[in-house]
Amino acid sequence: MKKIYKIDYENGYYLFKLEQVLEDKHISKNKIMRDTNTDFKVLKRLWRGDLSKLDMTIIDRLCNYLDCEMTDIIEYKKD
Repeated sequence: MKKIYKIDYENGYYLFKLEQVLEDKHISKNKIMRDTNTDFKVLKRLWRGDLSKLDMTIIDRLCNYLDCEMTDIIEYKKD
């Protein structure tokens, strides 16, 4: 089962894919939390899409750690 969360907005939707990326790369949530020094609550909001704003410092940290692009973690699609 894909662990991608879809959050609808006015003119489109966001796909939050961090949890799926972690699963694909066989990285536990505890490991990424420890290795990137990122609070569990912050990571949980990122993989569930429960955000009101993005912290680019955290996105940068995660992309560097996971060797991926921002669109691998969060993607916006127009309707």
